[in-house]
Amino acid sequence: MVSAVRTVLGDVAPEQLGVVDAHDHLFIRSPQLPGKELDDADDARARLDAFRELGGGTVVQWTPYGMGRRIAELPALSRATGVGVVAATGLHQAAHYTGELLDAVRGRLAELFVGELTEGIGDTGVRAGLIKVAGGFHGLDEHAVLTMQAAAEAHHRTLAPIAVHLELGTGALDVLDLLCGELGVRPGSVILGHLNRFPDFAVHRLAAEAGAWLAFDGPSRTNHGTDWRMPDALRALAEAGFADRLLLGGDTVTPDTPGMPYLLRRVRPRLELTLGEGLVDRILVANPARAYAW
Repeated sequence: MVSAVRTVLGDVAPEQLGVVDAHDHLFIRSPQLPGKELDDADDARARLDAFRELGGGTVVQWTPYGMGRRIAELPALSRATGVGVVAATGLHQAAHYTGELLDAVRGRLAELFVGELTEGIGDTGVRAGLIKVAGGFHGLDEHAVLTMQAAAEAHHRTLAPIAVHLELGTGALDVLDLLCGELGVRPGSVILGHLNRFPDFAVHRLAAEAGAWLAFDGPSRTNHGTDWRMPDALRALAEAGFADRLLLGGDTVTPDTPGMPYLLRRVRPRLELTLGEGLVDRILVANPARAYAW
C-alpha cells in the first residue's frame, strides 16, 4: 500500500512535507476564548509566509468541526504561500460548543468524520487529513468517550490518524487505554498532544513504549511554566530509544501568541543545543511524515 498525507490541495507523498509544524491553528474560534479568535486571513497569510521564510514546509491545523476552520480559504492560502496545510475533522471538548450544535451532531459523529475525510468538508471539496478529539483533565468524561468512539470507528473505516488534545498534558494513558485497548486503534495512528504541559517523564516513557506519537506542541505559549522542561523531556525519550516517536508544534490559539514562526526561529535552535541538529531535523521532518501518512 502506498502511503500519502492528505493536504487541502490533495494527497501528497510524505517526503514532500518538508519541515512540519505538527500542531497549529490558522483559524480557530471558541466561546472559551472570547475576543481572542484567530479569524483574520491576512494574519494567517503572514504567519505562513514567515514560517516558509524560516524553512517551513507544512502546517497541520488541528482545528476540528464547528470551531471556525474557514476551510474554503485554506487551499488559496496554501497555494499563495507555498506551505502545505493539513486540515482536521473531529470534535473538541464540549465546552467549546453550544448545546444546539452538540445535539445536532451527537448521533452521527462517525459518519460526519468519515464524510469529511473522504468526501470533503461542506461544499468546499477539501478533505480532512486527520481526526482531532480531546480528553479531560486527568481523565475522560462522557463527551470524550463518545467522540473517541466515533473517532475510532472513522479511523477503522479510513485509516486516518487520530490527534488527541490532552488537557494540560494529562490523561495520556487513559486515552491509550480507551483508543488502543478497548477500541482497537493501532497506537502508531494516535498522536498525543501537549505532553510538554505535564512533564511527567514516566508517563511520557509509558506512552512511547505503547507505540503512540508524542507531540510537544505549544512552546509559543510562553505563559506555560513547564516550557523549560521540554528539552530535557525530549532528550530523555531520545536516549531511551524513542526519538522516532517525537513531534513538535506551535499550537497558536490566540492572536497575542508569537505564532508558528516561533517554532523555527526560537524553539528549534534552543532544542539543537540539547539534542543536536540531526535529531531536531528528524523530529521536524521524518517523524511527522510518518505520523500523518495514511
